[in-house]
Amino acid sequence: MTTTTLAVLVPFLPFLGAAAGLLLGRRIPGLVRPLAVLPTLTALLLAVLVAVRQGGGTGGGTAPVDAATELTPTGSVPIELALHIDGFAALVAVLVGVVASCVQIYSTGYLREDPRYPSYAALVSLFTSAMLLVVYSGDLMVLLVGWEIMGICSYFLVGHYWETPEARAASLKAFLVTKLGDVPFLIGLFALAADTGSFRITTILSTVADNGLDHPTLIALLLLAGVAGKSAQFPLHTWLPDAMAGPTPVSALIHAATMVAAGVYFVARLLPVFALSGAALVVLAVMAAVTMAGSALAALAQDDIKRVFAYSTIGQLGYMTGALAVGDRGAAVFHLLSHGAFKALLFLAAGVIIHAAGTNSLAAMSRMGGLRDRIPDAYWTMTVALLALAAIPPFSGFFSKEAVLGAAEHTATGHAGSVPTAAGWIVLVAGLLTALLTAAYATRLWLLAFHGRGAQAPDHGRQPLAMTAVLWVLAVPSLAFGLAVGALPDWFDGHSLAPTLTTSVLGTGIALVGALVAYGAWRHTTALAARVPMGAVAATPDGDGAQVEAEAIATHTPAYGDVASAPDPADPGRLLLGPLHRHAAAGFHLDAVYTALFVRPVRAAASLVRFLDREVVETYVRGAGAAPRWLGAAVRRAQTGNVQTYLSALLAGTVVLAVAAVLVATAGA
Repeated sequence: MTTTTLAVLVPFLPFLGAAAGLLLGRRIPGLVRPLAVLPTLTALLLAVLVAVRQGGGTGGGTAPVDAATELTPTGSVPIELALHIDGFAALVAVLVGVVASCVQIYSTGYLREDPRYPSYAALVSLFTSAMLLVVYSGDLMVLLVGWEIMGICSYFLVGHYWETPEARAASLKAFLVTKLGDVPFLIGLFALAADTGSFRITTILSTVADNGLDHPTLIALLLLAGVAGKSAQFPLHTWLPDAMAGPTPVSALIHAATMVAAGVYFVARLLPVFALSGAALVVLAVMAAVTMAGSALAALAQDDIKRVFAYSTIGQLGYMTGALAVGDRGAAVFHLLSHGAFKALLFLAAGVIIHAAGTNSLAAMSRMGGLRDRIPDAYWTMTVALLALAAIPPFSGFFSKEAVLGAAEHTATGHAGSVPTAAGWIVLVAGLLTALLTAAYATRLWLLAFHGRGAQAPDHGRQPLAMTAVLWVLAVPSLAFGLAVGALPDWFDGHSLAPTLTTSVLGTGIALVGALVAYGAWRHTTALAARVPMGAVAATPDGDGAQVEAEAIATHTPAYGDVASAPDPADPGRLLLGPLHRHAAAGFHLDAVYTALFVRPVRAAASLVRFLDREVVETYVRGAGAAPRWLGAAVRRAQTGNVQTYLSALLAGTVVLAVAAVLVATAGA
């Protein structure tokens, strides 16, 4: 079987699994789990085989896989079913397959009693298929199809617990905010095709290399709007923390290997287009810097364990876009791969913690004793993942994050050619500050979740093997993937990704300072935890993970209130942030700003339009219908069915006509 045929099967198999699951899931329940797991696992094996055959990508001298057939004549720019698989695509597809397979296996235990599991599993498979289509696609219109399918899948999956208002609002918000970015994104795609005469990625890149673009800055900025929405970058990042109202496995899939990774991957694919405009690279650097620092501050103030990881994802995506802003797509995709493994592990371990603790509140966990003894698998694997997140050597996050910082330093010192040095300095400074904050919030979460003091955590028994086994599978790349730093350049552009001395010392030293400061703050505040009870936990101890999580989401606000104003002096994040805590916990009030600037004016305009339609337009419509209606009513009154009345009216009419005729004749004489 050719590599092209294998590559076509990789996204097609999860699609078939999704279709079969939707058609047969309700009728034959026993097929639901095999249809969810087996196609995805098979797609993973085929993706690995494609990567092996690719053998190191273009960096190692292997030509990328290119195949295309014209979809339909358009009369202008052709649309082609095209594949383009280089080293980037081969490895990202393997990441998608690994995470999606782990999520599907994990979900068989996590949602084992959920009545909507068949549709959930089918949507996860469709989500996976769409991302694989984006990864392998060689045509921007076909890529757009996968891009939009992921958007609608996220709407349904985030809203899985539709009984809760949080899930309904989060799914709608995720859909609308990402669509807001997709509008300029689509315009940018058309403008790019108009300048280059093709939607084919290889043709676009060759045209850009030979002739440039007529409007490079405009096209780059339009495309960045879509990337900001899909990859949750400032200012279109606000949907991602709210999306935590969906099931935890969905969060792992969205954050680690699909959707939010799609925007970064798209820019990496078309980086030469963005590199034509220094202004666009500076805008991208500023966007990355604000996203990194702001999200890290917000993560330090969150009480919901999943929202901590949500803001963490936003910040880590900021590192990736920062690497792209300084022109190093190898560092960006390296961090994407590394982050995909440890962030999937963090979310799936969080699902185990929520199930065991009966709550998603870190404040409540800090008042529980012995939680780590109840869930040793989650404790040890999450510890590995948090060390990778904090970029502590030798964990994978250290190598990938240092690759980003090294690229930023390289640009800042003027060694990156056409990339503005300002972009390098912006990314480097923001990256170092974010390293400090990342280590601080990772340490805070670890201490609050696993080192609480108080009543013993409830004992729900051991979690299903399907949930705990995948944690150890993902712990392996979280720990060891950084060791591939020497081989990865052959898969990418051939540039070294090895850590540099300056940024390694700075980054690691700053991370250790952040961790120590957070530990010192926790030691100072932990004695206060017993004095400040935070409410009751309303969760079903014997329920499966999905039921416990749904109840935890629904009861968090009634039990604990708004964490932005809750007086919990036992939280080290409150001590570290001081007066900034209230604003950081609320995401710096960006939702309130958007509500004031956009939501309220749109609602007011809609109310005005409705008033004009009802009171003005409908008045004319009702008036036009009133006159015939009145005339009809008058005529209807005359139709009595009484023959004598008709004869009397006929006689009266005859008399009137006769009198009129006499009067006319007399007047004429």
